[in-house]
Amino acid sequence: MKIPHLDWPLMRNNIIRDDLDQVVSFLAQDDPILTQSTNVREFENEWSDWLDVRHSVFVNSGSSANLLTMSALKHLYGDGEIVVPTLTWVSDVASVIQCGFTPVFTDIDPHTLGMDFDQVCAKISSKTRAIFLTHVLGFNALSQRLLDLLLEKKIPLIEDVCESHGATFAGKKLGSYGLMSNFSFYYAHHMSTIEGGMISTDNADLYEVVRMLRSHGMAREVHSAELRQQIQDDNPDLNPDFIFRYPGYNVRSSEINALIGRNQLKRLDANNEIRQSNFQLFLDNLDRDRYFIEFDTEGSCNYAFTLVLRYADDALRDGVMSALRSHGVEFRRGASGGGNQLRQPYLRDRINAGEWSQYPRVEHIHFYGFYIGNYPGLEEENILHLCALLNGVQGEKV
Repeated sequence: MKIPHLDWPLMRNNIIRDDLDQVVSFLAQDDPILTQSTNVREFENEWSDWLDVRHSVFVNSGSSANLLTMSALKHLYGDGEIVVPTLTWVSDVASVIQCGFTPVFTDIDPHTLGMDFDQVCAKISSKTRAIFLTHVLGFNALSQRLLDLLLEKKIPLIEDVCESHGATFAGKKLGSYGLMSNFSFYYAHHMSTIEGGMISTDNADLYEVVRMLRSHGMAREVHSAELRQQIQDDNPDLNPDFIFRYPGYNVRSSEINALIGRNQLKRLDANNEIRQSNFQLFLDNLDRDRYFIEFDTEGSCNYAFTLVLRYADDALRDGVMSALRSHGVEFRRGASGGGNQLRQPYLRDRINAGEWSQYPRVEHIHFYGFYIGNYPGLEEENILHLCALLNGVQGEKV
């Protein structure tokens, strides 16, 4: 079968004309407020309802959500270690370091690309302040064993759901299990606010801390009138409008970003159903002798096609890259975050030389794993063409 040029970018048709029309109508108002205001508050409320949590705080990126989550954890729980995955986005590990915690790494479970349960058990110590779990590329990385373990050990779970909007565990959305959860609305994700992120929690104390941290640490950002008054009473020498309770940040977003998010949220569930169907079609038609397809897809909501070579085969890997490039298919090698974070230069002065070799499962993903864009506008015929292309790779060198 002759495979056509597929013209397949990582993302297409996420922010659509209707989103832009909403922005145009908003800007056409007389003197619209552009910075954080009513639309931000409404987006936070609508997101909390969708996720089934009590509180959400909209910020300017998923990375900022990571940073504020770790900062709030530090203020309320103190110093210590955070158990983190080796396969994740850089800001998860960076936020741990930036807030003064020590990252403790684990290898992955190849069926979910999440953290290996046995290694999480082994890495927990008296210094552990949280488990920072990443749901990679739309997969659910939770298990009842993990939840039971953390409940027994009284260790909080932080969920990074930046790549897994709408994925579930036991019928409940990811991001509603942890003490706090982070989401990203970057352009390439399930839904987009151009740039943006969300922190969600059921914990009222953390909610108030995060609200303050978002806006310079200012006490006037507190939602609770009682807490706001208490802070003012504790600081009678200060102007109530300018009490900085914490050394915070400015990571607020805008009304325009929130407006796009509110409009996109309306079609998120329907688009996710298409993504799930696309991914299953992709897996069903891959050559299982060449490619690993035994992913745990129950509850998953994959915004990307995860492609992993079954065996360490340099010739096949190079042939796959050559075939994808020649047919106009954009891809990323190493899957989420460029592969094994322990190989990245920002960690070289924090780990022992060659430490990455102690994590063979993520090492395989680093060298023999890829992802390809998955979005609602894909045609079934092209997904089948992609599978035929991959199944026909002869293993030539690039």
